[in-house]
Amino acid sequence: MEAYVSPRKSNLESSIYFGDDGWWHGRVTMGVLPDGSPDRRHRMARTEPAVRRKVRELEKLRDEGRATKAGRKPTVGQWMETYLTDIASLKLKPRSLDDYWSKTRNDIVPGVGKHRIDKLAPEHLEQMYRAMLDAGRAPSHVVKVHRILSRALKIAHRRRMIGENVATLVDPPSIDETETNPFTQDEAKAFLEAAAKRPTFMRWIVGVGMGFRQGETLGLRWPYVDLQAELFHPRWQLQRLTWRHGCGDAHACGARLHRFEPCPPNCAAHSGYKRGCPKPCTKTCVKHASICPDRKGGGLAFTRPKTKKSTNPVPIPPAFIPYLLAHKAQQDELREAAGELWQEHHAVFTRPDGRPIDPRDDWGEFKELLAEAGIGDRRLYDGSRHTAGTILNELGVDMPTIMEILRHTQISQTRRYVKGRSHLSKDAMRRMGDTFLPAPEPAPEPPTETRTETGDSRAARALRRRRIR
Repeated sequence: MEAYVSPRKSNLESSIYFGDDGWWHGRVTMGVLPDGSPDRRHRMARTEPAVRRKVRELEKLRDEGRATKAGRKPTVGQWMETYLTDIASLKLKPRSLDDYWSKTRNDIVPGVGKHRIDKLAPEHLEQMYRAMLDAGRAPSHVVKVHRILSRALKIAHRRRMIGENVATLVDPPSIDETETNPFTQDEAKAFLEAAAKRPTFMRWIVGVGMGFRQGETLGLRWPYVDLQAELFHPRWQLQRLTWRHGCGDAHACGARLHRFEPCPPNCAAHSGYKRGCPKPCTKTCVKHASICPDRKGGGLAFTRPKTKKSTNPVPIPPAFIPYLLAHKAQQDELREAAGELWQEHHAVFTRPDGRPIDPRDDWGEFKELLAEAGIGDRRLYDGSRHTAGTILNELGVDMPTIMEILRHTQISQTRRYVKGRSHLSKDAMRRMGDTFLPAPEPAPEPPTETRTETGDSRAARALRRRRIR
């Protein structure tokens, strides 16, 4: 007689059993570990139905290819460092990468950095955002932090390190759009009349008259100016980049500038700073790379624009050409006068020694010109880019054309740049009314002869007198 042999379970079949510890246990084979051994994962519960439910959920993730990889997951802080160092640095522009690092160090790591990424919950993010708002952070700043964290978690989810990107389950705070304040046509003319007395006149003509961004204007270079075809090719922009340490011990290198205590109230040392007193350093601070003897990658630099659309050629108004030629001749005289002191960068707008204009000095000159022209204070972006879009609209240029001139990727962005004028709205509605309803004919003048008062009119007048009494 043959002995009975129970059928053997398949390699991926799960096992459920009651343990000596009084708990129900489930074992699920998920695949193979990097070293070739089987990846068996464990679930436990007080009752058999509960452990079976957990096992089925794990099997579903395995069968759908959504199961997370084996191994202990990094914390949010550890993953953000990996993401910024090895992943985001390959795609982001230097200034954007600096901004990601800044918000990670100052907001994400202090807020949720110690949570494991697979244990991060929506309420953790909501608590962090609420704390940031309570600390005085602008809603737009909180939204940027949310986007950075969401992109990092998206990569972790794509690599099956986490089962879900919890940032997609959280609504960041709403942003109130900043009210734009462009120049009127009269203000633009007054501003340019004040600028005409300065050697940087053409810089402001390009900024206000063509809507170039500050970095694009200061980054214009003569090899990319086609005066014959009357085209600007904005292939470069001037930006101030953050220095990075090139030494082996960044913390020790910046020891002279470390400041671990907050400033006292009414601090006089930073009273002139636009952003107020800087935050204290962390205990492991690796900033202050500007004093590093082997520093790299910082200072003023010509960089490529952020999007491909930004590099599209822009027609130069024909009236600008003679002024550009005169500006070029004046720059040639400066180059000859400077001799060996001239530093050639082929920039269209330069300092007397050929170096590009510092954006900080450029901003300061803009504020001076506002005062000289008698114009109220406003942002540089309002006085150049928003002004160009608004005046083009007032001149009757359609939105798609303004979009091409400003090199926006979406027309909705152009509409936010263009501010309507009340007098234009009134004129438009007057013309709309004339389209549908002809102007009324003038009323005939009443006859000059005296008319006899009828009985009805006498009765009406008597009734009015009675009501008044």
